[in-house]
Amino acid sequence: MSKVVINIPGISFSDSGNFLLIAGPCVVESEEIVFETAIHLKMLSEKYKIPFVFKSSYRKANRSKGDSFSGIGDIKALKILAEVRSKLSVPVVTDIHNPDEAAMAAEYVDILQIPAFLCRQTDLLAAAAKTGKCVNIKKGQFLSGASMRFAVEKVRESGNNNIMLTDRGNMFGYQDIVVDFRNIPVMKNIGVPVIMDITHSLQQPNQEQGVSGGKPEMIETIGKAAISVGADGIFIETHPDPSVAKSDGANMLKLSEMENLLRKLVAIRNTINSF
Repeated sequence: MSKVVINIPGISFSDSGNFLLIAGPCVVESEEIVFETAIHLKMLSEKYKIPFVFKSSYRKANRSKGDSFSGIGDIKALKILAEVRSKLSVPVVTDIHNPDEAAMAAEYVDILQIPAFLCRQTDLLAAAAKTGKCVNIKKGQFLSGASMRFAVEKVRESGNNNIMLTDRGNMFGYQDIVVDFRNIPVMKNIGVPVIMDITHSLQQPNQEQGVSGGKPEMIETIGKAAISVGADGIFIETHPDPSVAKSDGANMLKLSEMENLLRKLVAIRNTINSF
């Protein structure tokens, strides 16, 4: 199969080099937290020569409870993401949830992300594609890797071939998620880059108290395995203090622990590339 190339403004990446890092806090909580996280991640990406995309959702639409934190306001959050892009010179990705959000978000970010639960929504995929932005499609927790070719085809048929797929595990019973690493090479055979969403793969959703749990102690394990089987990149949510994060704190990695993880993953990638 030919070499995979990710076309993202501002970075140079292919599967013959280092993995792509997509990282940041789950949701835009404040300008201060966003910039503290983005500045630290950019420093690490430069130190370890990792192509880096900053991630944060301008709004969280998929919440267990109606009173869960969803955002600080769409345009306010998108403007903060645009500031990260312009001031730090890093590309930015954010989720969209409805077709009419695609054009709005595309004015502020470089990559539009389709949430896992929405990966079959034809109108949403087509709207994202028509913006001309790179489209990152999360694999549904209820789907096989092979079935994601239909989502990819929808974007391609809408005139956009700049696509990534991101695995985030599969539901295992009612309140747990497991990762089938066979899905990484299977999705790579579709002909697009494949990213491993480490932190969402460690969620324990649908808890009775209405707040998702997680297993952050397994982040390193999932990351090492993903790089070992050929993932083109990793997706990881991180926060200066996950214990006070307003969304997904139970499965995020503390920002101060990112360097230790990235150092190990880069060593694994370099070893693989040496063969």
